[in-house]
Amino acid sequence: MFDIKAELKKIPHQSGIYIMRDENDVIIYVGKAKDLRKRVQSYFREGGAADYKARHMAGYITHFSYTVTDNEIEAFILENSLIKRHCPKFNTRLKDDKAYPYIRITVHERLPRVLFARQRGKDRAKYFGPFMSGSRVREILNLVHKLWPIRRCTKIFPRDFNKGRPCLNHHIGQCRAPCNKLFDEETYAQYVAEAERFIQGRTTNVLSRLKKEMAEAAEEMLYERAAEIRDTIATLEALSETQKIDTGGEDRDVIALARDNVDALVEIFFVRGGKMTGSEHFMMEPDAQASDEEMMAAFLKQFYSEAAYIPKELSLVCAPAEKDAITTWLSHLAERQVQINVPQKGEKREMVKLAQTNANLTLSQFGAHIRNETERNRRAMQEITDALGLEMRLTRIESLDISNTQGFESVGSMIVFEDGKAKKNDYRKFKLKGVIGPDDYAGIEEVLTRRLTRYHQNHVAFSKLPDVIFVDGGKGQISAAKKALAALGMDIPVCGMVKDDRHRTRGLLYEGKEVPLPRTGDGFKLVTRIQDETHRFALEYHKKLRAQTQVRSVLDDIKGVGATRRKALLMHFKNIEAIRTASIDDLLAASSMNKKSAEAVFQFFNTNEK
Repeated sequence: MFDIKAELKKIPHQSGIYIMRDENDVIIYVGKAKDLRKRVQSYFREGGAADYKARHMAGYITHFSYTVTDNEIEAFILENSLIKRHCPKFNTRLKDDKAYPYIRITVHERLPRVLFARQRGKDRAKYFGPFMSGSRVREILNLVHKLWPIRRCTKIFPRDFNKGRPCLNHHIGQCRAPCNKLFDEETYAQYVAEAERFIQGRTTNVLSRLKKEMAEAAEEMLYERAAEIRDTIATLEALSETQKIDTGGEDRDVIALARDNVDALVEIFFVRGGKMTGSEHFMMEPDAQASDEEMMAAFLKQFYSEAAYIPKELSLVCAPAEKDAITTWLSHLAERQVQINVPQKGEKREMVKLAQTNANLTLSQFGAHIRNETERNRRAMQEITDALGLEMRLTRIESLDISNTQGFESVGSMIVFEDGKAKKNDYRKFKLKGVIGPDDYAGIEEVLTRRLTRYHQNHVAFSKLPDVIFVDGGKGQISAAKKALAALGMDIPVCGMVKDDRHRTRGLLYEGKEVPLPRTGDGFKLVTRIQDETHRFALEYHKKLRAQTQVRSVLDDIKGVGATRRKALLMHFKNIEAIRTASIDDLLAASSMNKKSAEAVFQFFNTNEK
């Protein structure tokens, strides 16, 4: 029996975090305090809780725990970590608490790469972000690889120098093959540095260098090269034209907050080198009684704990609660002084007002849509819960599928839906290791076994368990999943997603019976989305692996067709399938191809097709 009065007397007068739990042992609030005893005791003293939220929450608390820290910085870090892990009911947090993507530059490698990253790793790489969406990151990466010939392969140097032929990206002109020492490392490092400045929004030095190179190419009468550089300059200048707001050369984030009776939204303007390089907005789950200052503090702690870069200055629409403590914490994270201010006049005030206007417009534009979508998803999850007869509240669904072509390159996929929405940063791919031939049942068993084993091994990427598992298929796939669960001593409901004769979603199979779901209901529509997404994700991965194998065989195994002709074929036909179906006359139309090489390509494909 937890004796609250007795336990309150044991709390020390030290800084740390405290955890409040309800009668079901569920964590309902995580907080931090300079003096743990004073803060925790305030919840249980009559008139001690200063605000409505604290007084309301106190009625749910049946027991608590706490952790002492050496200082407030440690308390900030631990508090934020626990909020993200447990999503307590009374804590204000970012909507969905999802992980936002980053751009990662592997500066610790001999020949660095510029990559997409789902989370900020604890390595020696440089990270930029977070960004609101993966599509935004991919847009930037596509432009980076278009402007600079930076490698994308996974080779390790110097171990892999001159091992194997240059890859496809070299053949189509998007990499200079430094792996085969066809490009000097000094120039490569310069390109990586320029790409980094571009990602930060700084294009002045890049433009100067390119204009110089263009002039030199023109003087040497290398007109094609000069034209190529000219087009690159035009692309960069067009990008720079979109960054019209100049603020005097400093880096800072401008942050505004908008809220209505239901939702809250934070708008950020990113100012780098004096120019506004972009903006993002983030939905939050507010407590109706939380003040704007508390909302701002909650956002700053959650956002900047994951941010790859913290500027020297934050210009806010309102000061956050615990401003001094947050300023100290941010300075600690950035390893230099960070300032938080609320501008009252001048250009900085105008920027904050502009951010506030955008926040209000975005909330009015998307707020109702987000609420409607949330309500539809809630109904859908409840309909599925009721149809399956589950007593728990259904939150997380994991869905599995297997894809192969007659047993070739068999792969498995795991997609995740939480609260009715796809959680793509939790998606996982599996290249099957122990399955021979087209055996979907064994594939399901292997994928689920590997997924759950990693959970037991405390693997961060598999730290959450599903409330229910969906498999794309019927009784056979369900039995395979249950076999994997039984072997690990686990009990999780398993449903099969079955299709009709036209290969459309028909419903769910659970405990040997087909579960009725009204076709016009939100639950049926959600099952359809999950099944389609599961199949798409598995098929996409399988096609990628199969294409890689096909590209390797075509480019490397056709005798008499060297690097120049391989590049000419790819540039002319665009893809392997077009080369496969081409006639000898069609093949001769590609530059650098002669009759002998065209016949070799034609014979290769037609012989292998028989």
